[in-house]
Amino acid sequence: MKVLRTPDERFTGLPGYDFSPHFVEIPTGDGDGVLRVHYLDEGPSDAPEIIVLMHGEPSWSFLYRTMIPPLTAAGFRVVAPDLVGFGRSDKPADRADYTYARHVEWMRAALFDELALSGATVVGQDWGGLIGLRLVAEHPDRVRRVVAANTGLPTGDMDMGEAFMAWQKFSQEVPELPVGRIVAGGCTSSLPEDVVSAYDAPFPDESYKEGARQFPLLVPTRPDDPAGDANRAAWEVLKGFDKPFLCAFSDSDPITKGADALFLSEVPGTRDQQHPTIAGGGHFLQEDAGPALAAAVIEFVKKNPAG
Repeated sequence: MKVLRTPDERFTGLPGYDFSPHFVEIPTGDGDGVLRVHYLDEGPSDAPEIIVLMHGEPSWSFLYRTMIPPLTAAGFRVVAPDLVGFGRSDKPADRADYTYARHVEWMRAALFDELALSGATVVGQDWGGLIGLRLVAEHPDRVRRVVAANTGLPTGDMDMGEAFMAWQKFSQEVPELPVGRIVAGGCTSSLPEDVVSAYDAPFPDESYKEGARQFPLLVPTRPDDPAGDANRAAWEVLKGFDKPFLCAFSDSDPITKGADALFLSEVPGTRDQQHPTIAGGGHFLQEDAGPALAAAVIEFVKKNPAG
């Protein structure tokens, strides 16, 4: 597997992102070589609560920069990985190397094998939910709580909607994938140029964007999708998942609007929870309302103590 690694200098001086980098190495999955996965690890290492923040497409852990300080101030340990192909993590150079199953396995290896996380509260947005919820369903013993924010777990059995299909088409046809502008376009607020540039930082040129290009095609949109059966199996687990499960969707996201209804109707852990609607948030609600989402996570954890 040919792997690209973004030069470290691309990540110097990014606004509001003064966090120390951490890395683990995991198997590529093709029987040869390793991938370096980057993650943030903030707050007390022995904190009784671990919050895992999982980003989506085409962002990276920079997305959580305004949420990490209030979470650590609340006494939590916060772990925010960069998915393979994004941020400071390694980037396979061939689009065929990116599959849904591999992304789940790569994060499992990083978070559970290498970091040995257990008793975590998993927060997933966009693909952070598609991957994170698979980890929750396949390893429920490692998870204490779940927060689903502007995400879903599609099986290909339901219509994904016009907004997503338009995004999928755009992502494959645009000559150069404007990552920073894509994130900006998914926000209700106006992002400063240095923030837009920070989303572009992981990608020196188009050769680094194969994962970002492939991700939209990996979302199950038909019943015979390769990930369909695994996601259906995950749903069967979630239908019996009675640990605390919070939906924290924003009020202005055309991509995932209404997706919370399925969680609320099917997942027992959603019952008796006060599910907030994050006001003023677009698809990337961490950019538009990061402190509000962090406050919702803090309140959720405190109202649902361990044990």
